Amino acid sequence: MSLKTPSATPETALGHPKPRRPAREVLHAPHGGLVVVLVLVAVFTAVQADSFTTSQNLLNVLRQIGVTAVIAAGLTLLMTAGGMDFSMGSNAAVTVSVGATLLHDGRPTSVTVVLTLLLATLIGLVNGLVVTFTRVAPFVATLASAMLFDGVALLVLDGESITIGQRMWALGNSNVLGVPYLCVVAVLVLVLTGLAMRFTTFGRDAFAMGGNEHVARLSGINVPGRKLALYALAGALAGLAGLMLLSRLGAAAPNTGGLQLQLTAVAAVVIGGTSLTGGHGTVVGTVLGVVLLGVVANAMNLLQVNSYYQYVVTGGVLLVAAIINEFQRKSVPGH
Repeated sequence: MSLKTPSATPETALGHPKPRRPAREVLHAPHGGLVVVLVLVAVFTAVQADSFTTSQNLLNVLRQIGVTAVIAAGLTLLMTAGGMDFSMGSNAAVTVSVGATLLHDGRPTSVTVVLTLLLATLIGLVNGLVVTFTRVAPFVATLASAMLFDGVALLVLDGESITIGQRMWALGNSNVLGVPYLCVVAVLVLVLTGLAMRFTTFGRDAFAMGGNEHVARLSGINVPGRKLALYALAGALAGLAGLMLLSRLGAAAPNTGGLQLQLTAVAAVVIGGTSLTGGHGTVVGTVLGVVLLGVVANAMNLLQVNSYYQYVVTGGVLLVAAIINEFQRKSVPGH
């Protein structure tokens, strides 16, 4: 009886390991595809527009992506649990309109902040009740809510713009150690979300629910209670994003926030690697997705791309990033 051994390759025969391919290693690294696309877009824009790397422009980008990042953080946790809330941008629009009205009428800032956050949380809770106890698909229920809340925001404003003067100006325009307050708030929200997903029972329950809700229920997880908490939290974060947007703009106007803001946040979360079907989500990927969207939007403005082409270019970049990220994610063991 003879034993056959695998033939040695030239590399293994000489005792040398197989040479690595740096490009493949980068793409196989966590979120490597997103990082590559982000670097390419940033380098191209920096070469074409000198103002891209100025401190004023970078601070402007950070302020712009702060609002999206807060909504995206709530979406990451909710989508990981198998849920979806398409009304967060519209919830933010309601917060902007109600907050601006209260401040314009002379209400104290602290009272306005508390009332608007409570209202936004209640809106999220109502979405959770509908999704949890009526069995209506989250996509359908929250998309309907989005249209409803967009209309509510228009009714509150009565089709007019409302300015708030210098109220909340510091939050939207001041910096701490050179970093905008809006960015600091967004980072805190993202860090807390990431820690909750990784180290708390609440976060582990979200992954379990997204993986298999029936099994999660059999394992003792209070699925209805967790769903209500997740949607209420998403509503609260939408309200916070609305207040951040109001502080940055200093006014509320028709179509501020709304579905466009929501779609941007959803795109950031999805291209960041969070599964639409639940069970998989990452805050780091969401951060990269938010930054990529912000850089692409800023690049379009700096390069003075015709508005007719901006959606085409932006959508193309996002599609390429999503495809690369999906291939990279499938190449990682366990995905």
